[in-house]
Amino acid sequence: MLRVLPYSWSISLGAGLGALLWAASKKKVDEAERRCVKALQVGVTEARRIVRGSYMNLGRSVAEFLSMDKVRGDLRDLVEFHGEEHLREALARGKGVLFLSAHLGNWEIGAAAVAERGYPMNAIGTDQRDERITNLIIQKRAESGVTSVGKGFDLKAAIRCLQRGEALAILMDQDVRDKGVVVPFLGLPASTPYGPAKIARKLGSTILPAFMVRRGTSMVHDFHILPSPWKKGYPEDDESMETAMTLCNDAISRFIREYPEQWMWLYPRWASTESRIR
Repeated sequence: MLRVLPYSWSISLGAGLGALLWAASKKKVDEAERRCVKALQVGVTEARRIVRGSYMNLGRSVAEFLSMDKVRGDLRDLVEFHGEEHLREALARGKGVLFLSAHLGNWEIGAAAVAERGYPMNAIGTDQRDERITNLIIQKRAESGVTSVGKGFDLKAAIRCLQRGEALAILMDQDVRDKGVVVPFLGLPASTPYGPAKIARKLGSTILPAFMVRRGTSMVHDFHILPSPWKKGYPEDDESMETAMTLCNDAISRFIREYPEQWMWLYPRWASTESRIR
């Protein structure tokens, strides 16, 4: 149905489906609200508004992703870039670019918009519980010029695309349990993947925080490419991964605080660190 309707109608329907899912998912919504209250230090009423908005944004984003063929070639009108010069300068070095991003706004449209501007764009594959959905994501990305790098994190494939001097997007707001370093995320201790920082340091690739945010509830987006937290573009040889990933998490946290209703609060970001504390 989403793919048959006009693009704007699809997005409105997606928002409605997101609101319906919010209303029908009391347990998960309650957990998301508790995370929001704790991380943002807001009241329950404000957390409820933010989490409901998050569900609706997710519904819009799914609808946009499934309907992306309707706007292929027109993303320049729907996505305004900020800081594109940082990407051009980094790619000119020939060592590849690591986009560090989060489940904020519509991250898939962001990757497609980068590819539509002619940049070689790759994204880490994502394993879903249903392999058909995983394959659908890979297919829809490919139709937009975005190459999925494996299913899950394929280290060798990631290194190869960086060695070719291409861009690779990684969503860093994920709990990697005992495989990460524990550093603050929205002010709370969170297991954070550090592999991308180690790869960038080894290859000389440039790390660029990048975030896609929706303008209100519209179909128009802003893609923000920030300068690297490091002058060289990657952590110093003597810099600890705790220090490096704190810088990355700080950039992500700043955008989540500014656009809280566009982050995916339903995801248990602090699950492993909370279990350790208990």
